[in-house]
Amino acid sequence: MPRPLRLSSRLRLQPTARPPCLRCLYSTPATPPPASLVLAKLRIDLKNAMKAKDTARLAVLRAVLAEITNSSKTSSPITTDLQLLSLLKKRTSGAKAAEQEFREAGRGDLVQREEEQRRVLEEYAEGLEAETMGDVEVRAAVERMVGEVEKEGEGADGGGAQEAVCAGGGAGWEDGGEEGGGQDPEGGDGEEGSGGA
Repeated sequence: MPRPLRLSSRLRLQPTARPPCLRCLYSTPATPPPASLVLAKLRIDLKNAMKAKDTARLAVLRAVLAEITNSSKTSSPITTDLQLLSLLKKRTSGAKAAEQEFREAGRGDLVQREEEQRRVLEEYAEGLEAETMGDVEVRAAVERMVGEVEKEGEGADGGGAQEAVCAGGGAGWEDGGEEGGGQDPEGGDGEEGSGGA
């Protein structure tokens, strides 16, 4: 016969074979973990804007972070810096349009508010553009890695070059990780060994 559980200092001991709480198993965190360093920086800047009582920056960061959180619940969440840059540019153009409409309506107070928010959005967009690589830089990095792999004699199939490029800090292909998306950057159809070599 099992021994009864003892009471010890106001705590009632419970058996450990308790089923887990279903709510705990299926709940998601209130804020998703940052997918990039830029998203983490936005959250830190939000806290700093709250402390400094910078209303324009606070409004912009809250709106951007809310849109990122909302998109994480859709089929196309914002996970890369390029997607975030696209969001910032879209919001910047919206702020410019709102600023123009307020100017035409003679609402100087709203024009000033939109102008401040647009400046904050442009500041973040410019900083993000400086951090992302352009087409020329990507091509140069890929050509350099391919040249290194060819010198080492890794094979002519391109697999070694692809592994070297992706391991060198690349995030994979732009279309979601598929290899080439059916098109070769050189103009071929993406199939290896079709040249008979």
